[in-house]
Amino acid sequence: MPAGTITALRQQSNDPQRVNVFIDGEFALGISLNTLVRERLAVGVQLDEAAWECLVASEQADQALQKALQQLERRPRSTAEMRRYLQRKGFDEATCVRVIARLHELGLLNDADFARRWVANRRALLPRSDRALRAELRHKGIAPAIIDEALAAEDDGMSERERAEAVARAVLPRYARVADWAAFQRRFGGYLLRRGFAADLIRPILARLWRELHPGADGPDW
Repeated sequence: MPAGTITALRQQSNDPQRVNVFIDGEFALGISLNTLVRERLAVGVQLDEAAWECLVASEQADQALQKALQQLERRPRSTAEMRRYLQRKGFDEATCVRVIARLHELGLLNDADFARRWVANRRALLPRSDRALRAELRHKGIAPAIIDEALAAEDDGMSERERAEAVARAVLPRYARVADWAAFQRRFGGYLLRRGFAADLIRPILARLWRELHPGADGPDW
């Protein structure tokens, strides 16, 4: 770990947002302008071992923050998702904690808001059961209490049975040409199961829709 006096700060030729730090005439490391300003570096500043470690940690945090911001530009993330992403990128736990805390301060990571938006989006675009929504949010590391709050906040006033039937009727045209009850039950039922609806909830809905499509045809026992 270099210790000594900063003798030069040179802008990198391929990235004007970064500078190379030279200590006692020798290249030490490259840092961002953010780190330069935050750590108040200048030619003539002396760095001891503790100051060097602080500089390296600050630069690591800045790199991690920039990667996190790039991810958030693509789509919102839960805290757990962001932690896993930063860990995959090789950042240590201290850096992950520091960056995640900063993102919370900036309001860019908020699990409660993330969960509400997730539920609202699913309700509008990809309807599915509350059970499926809970599983998705658990997978994203959202705490059970926050999931409960999100589902309550985005309650559409429908029971699971009503929601299952609404989903089924919305996609019914896809299966209307299936002329065999067994195939209808297998394919359409599989779709609803994948949306998280329970089998005992699905069966009567499938039977009712089959009867509407094929009155008098062979089908389930009424």
